Amino acid sequence: MHKQFIEIDGARMSYIDQGHGFPVLLGHSYLWSADMWQPQIEALSKHFRVLVPELWGHGDSDTPPSTTVDMNALVRQHLAFLDALKISKCHLIGLSVGGMWGAPLAIEHPERVDRLVLMDTYLGAEPETTRQQYFALLDAANAAGEFSDQLLDTIVPIFFHAGGQTVPSIRERFRAELKGRSAQALQSSLVPMGRLIFGRSSWLPRLSELPAERTIILCGDQDTPRPPTEANEMARSINCLAALIPQAGHISNLENPEAVNAFLLNWLPRNSCRLSALTGFLTMLGLCRKPR
Repeated sequence: MHKQFIEIDGARMSYIDQGHGFPVLLGHSYLWSADMWQPQIEALSKHFRVLVPELWGHGDSDTPPSTTVDMNALVRQHLAFLDALKISKCHLIGLSVGGMWGAPLAIEHPERVDRLVLMDTYLGAEPETTRQQYFALLDAANAAGEFSDQLLDTIVPIFFHAGGQTVPSIRERFRAELKGRSAQALQSSLVPMGRLIFGRSSWLPRLSELPAERTIILCGDQDTPRPPTEANEMARSINCLAALIPQAGHISNLENPEAVNAFLLNWLPRNSCRLSALTGFLTMLGLCRKPR
């Protein structure tokens, strides 16, 4: 996929810009890149203009500029991305950290986001147990100057269905890409970005400001780092619908792209005024509800 570049805070951010129509902004997961969204880019770009910026130090983006000090900086930088491309309004789909900056952007700038899809993400602070676990992994990688095989044996399974049977080629490619990251990339980008993400503040008290009828939460039914209980907690705060993606872990869009694509194409209106025909699809899926 062809990537373009834009300067934000003095650094080059890479992004994909494909298709025509109402804009859809996709936010990818930590340790991945815009390529993570390939099945969705192919499906959505037939009907929408799909934009996929890459996190600092991920894909072809530069190392984080000095202004990238917390999650609020990522929110501001992605708003600057929209401004630079003259995108006045878009649908926003954020998976994992993509939702962690995407939901605050929608809260702080509601006029810029029509539909919001939060996937396999959590807007609370990282629970202390997992925060310590992730910081220990970051410390070990930083000290070693690489993702060792031992670290990868722990890190890679976090992103996928625990059964280990889905998308083996994607798992292997993801592992090989992490293994190939240089000490410089780890120390200047991936470790600082990881500390920023897992040291984030909570946005849970403000989730009720999101428009319930234009927000939905999707979660892989086998997501370990961001389990369905967290998705339900957020859906209750927003009073919005939540849906489980069957047979999928944290990177649910790659483990069950057919279900995710079908959902997005049915739920996202192709302009900012029309309501999408959602009822029939949700009945077919049989997994969508408002948590109690």
